[in-house]
Amino acid sequence: MSQYRVERDSMGELKVPADALYGAQTQRAVDNFPISGLTMPREFIRALGLIKSAAAQANADLGHLKKAGAKAIRKAAERVAAGDYDVQFPIDVFQTGSGTSSNMNANEVIAHLCAAAGTKVHPNDDVNNGQSSNDVIPTAIQVSAALTVSEKLLPALAHLKKVLDLRAKELRKVAKTGRTHLMDAMPVTFGQELGGWSAQIRSNIERLQDALKRMRKLPLGGTAVGTGINADAQLGPRVAAELARMTGVKFESADNYFEGISSQDAAVELSGQMKTLACSLMKISNDLRWMNSGPLAGLGEIELPALQPGSSIMPGKVNPVIPEAMAMVCAQVIGNDATITIAGQSGNFQLNVMLPVVALNLLQSVELLANAARLLADKSIAGFKVREDKIKEALNRNPILVTALNAVIGYDKGAATAKKAYKEGRPIIDVALETTGLPRKKLEELLDPAALAKGGIHGGSAGG
Repeated sequence: MSQYRVERDSMGELKVPADALYGAQTQRAVDNFPISGLTMPREFIRALGLIKSAAAQANADLGHLKKAGAKAIRKAAERVAAGDYDVQFPIDVFQTGSGTSSNMNANEVIAHLCAAAGTKVHPNDDVNNGQSSNDVIPTAIQVSAALTVSEKLLPALAHLKKVLDLRAKELRKVAKTGRTHLMDAMPVTFGQELGGWSAQIRSNIERLQDALKRMRKLPLGGTAVGTGINADAQLGPRVAAELARMTGVKFESADNYFEGISSQDAAVELSGQMKTLACSLMKISNDLRWMNSGPLAGLGEIELPALQPGSSIMPGKVNPVIPEAMAMVCAQVIGNDATITIAGQSGNFQLNVMLPVVALNLLQSVELLANAARLLADKSIAGFKVREDKIKEALNRNPILVTALNAVIGYDKGAATAKKAYKEGRPIIDVALETTGLPRKKLEELLDPAALAKGGIHGGSAGG
């Protein structure tokens, strides 16, 4: 048997691998774009399948497709959505900027599956009925991103926040040296520190949820330029409603198709919120690395779980590998956002022409953040141990505690006391006994780290 078969499209004949489910237009794109070896993400292909299924149902209900054809398209499209035929989507991400090649790839695969099952449908006239690549691909970006954020990223962040809250409650009474400018500052508790991280995650969850409101407004129905040429006016709303039914996500038809087709503002916004999340997670990860540093020559406040040997030459060395991995994820997400920002402003008149690279980077950011957030929760935060002896030693020797005496002895005498304690390497309370004339019992009361750490959550304030 021949390894190839001949397919035909509007440009003529072309050889296609004999076992391929796609046709000539997909093969032309494979031949034209041997660039990166990166193909469209799994979640994007899932979204294409869901859209084609929903469109077939809507077109059948509106009388534009025969019921048998629509049923066959739906069955094939849902198998595409399920991931049964990902190998049949070989086109490079770096292709035509509208993603037309990927849309036709889906149309051809679904049409071939229908034919193999005994129902002949046309990839353009039937599978793509009432649609254009120009509204299908932006819709696929929004559907895939909304689904992955809802199903993966938001649950992962909720889990991370839950773990942070549990550890914050557990360590709410353990005071430690606060730090500003990486220098000793007034005390805080571990509970307050982890509570601050939890609040960051909560704010990021709220930002993502707000951005999803725009991502759920789908431009399908606008077809080529936003006017809806060759599409029933009810197609967009019916497809959005069917997608909502299929997925449980509240998709709706966009108020203005021109916005959704000519721009990628919703994707840029969502990416920007993920960049903000990356900044939060980078800060948390770096705090963990500093707190874990040592264990002898660093801060040594905590011990992160030992997960693997840290050196090929230094026996016994253990490194903070999960926070390091998270930091790299955050760097990648911030870079992805730069790409999406450039792509988002690359629309001319009625069409954005960097859609595939938006899909690649947006979905990669979602996947990386979701996976890494769970690892950070389960393999770092849930299991770290507090080295209370090291923390108490640092607290007792922290001259900045003299700040609590300002109202009693004044700033100048406080500064002199702190400098003397620094110079002589003595506990602040011992030096304060000599410089302030206050009795030890009063000093113990004024310099109690736990008492000094109160506040900062409901209406409290802190200065640097």
